[in-house]
Amino acid sequence: MIRDWHIIDSTLREGEQFALGNFTLQDKIEVVKLLDAFGVDFIELTTPVASPASRKACETIAGLGLNARILTHTRADLNDARVAVECGVYGVDILFATSKELRSSSHGRSVEQIIDQSLEVIDYVKGQGRNVRFSSEDTFRSDKRELLEVYRAADRAGVDRVGLADTVGIATPAQVRELVADVRHAVHSDIEFHGHNDTGCAIANAFEAVRSGATHVDTSVLGIGERNGITPLGGFLARMYTLNPERLASKYRLELLPELDRMIARMTGIEIPFNNYLTGAFAYNHTAGMHLKAIYVNPGSYEAIPPEAFGVDRRLQLGSRLTGRHAIAQRARNLALELSDEAVRDVTREVKALADDGDVPLERIDAMLLEAFSRETEAFSREKAEQRRRTA
Repeated sequence: MIRDWHIIDSTLREGEQFALGNFTLQDKIEVVKLLDAFGVDFIELTTPVASPASRKACETIAGLGLNARILTHTRADLNDARVAVECGVYGVDILFATSKELRSSSHGRSVEQIIDQSLEVIDYVKGQGRNVRFSSEDTFRSDKRELLEVYRAADRAGVDRVGLADTVGIATPAQVRELVADVRHAVHSDIEFHGHNDTGCAIANAFEAVRSGATHVDTSVLGIGERNGITPLGGFLARMYTLNPERLASKYRLELLPELDRMIARMTGIEIPFNNYLTGAFAYNHTAGMHLKAIYVNPGSYEAIPPEAFGVDRRLQLGSRLTGRHAIAQRARNLALELSDEAVRDVTREVKALADDGDVPLERIDAMLLEAFSRETEAFSREKAEQRRRTA
């Protein structure tokens, strides 16, 4: 059974680690306002100690009075936490690398030292009345026994969430399911999942995390982030919509997703992928004759998610070599043209033949249908005239 879950959008934290994620302050204000209108629960920002501009952005956005709760992501460092609190954020998301790979190359601390330093920061943030999350970095390359020891200590200290981060994107859905379940049994706090997409598993892993007891999932618009990015907002929503469309439709303004994707594409200078979840140019493109026939009768026959739910349109590609007579006949009806079955078959054959040299534009198909209608109308008129002549 899937419990209630919440989105932590990290477009302005993880997304700033994307190669082209150079957001200005005005960009960030535009982003958070649209995310807020969309209905995300939390918005995570770059640590304010990163740069003067990062601190100004954190202070400015925390003071906008949004419905979304503003978080910032910092090291488990007391000075970093103080600066974050001074910025007026709702919560401080602290992290500490726990894998042997990162402990040896990053900070060199033992598990006991990680716990001691983290507890000091957790106590401070809680004492300031702020929400606090403790996350292990590189969770899925960490020793499970040591990992659970750290999580139990953070839980006893009263953190609001513990975070599991697939920092290098190596986790499989089965591994996520097992570890989240183990952590769920070890702690009383909420559980956050942060999944990178290096092996293409970010959406599946986020889904399995929620199925196994996670309560919060990190996303970014278009999945932007370090290297190949993280769980994309649109892709995660697509996955979850198929399970409970009413829940999503009542909580989020799903029709704003295309605007969010276009905004981030514009700000980063990238194209929305042609096969992007829900908003790609061909996400709702139907070509094969068998598909087109079914779509006209029942769109749900080849669409698990209705495009109108996310403010996008379907595209029926009538001019391909794979088109069928049912699709051509429906186009004739759309044009209020009554054609015989034979005429429809003739036009269909002509379209297929032309399409071997490339897709036939809809305008050309319409012209072909009008020509066929004119021929049939003229033939009918001649036949009627001949009948009148014979009876005269």
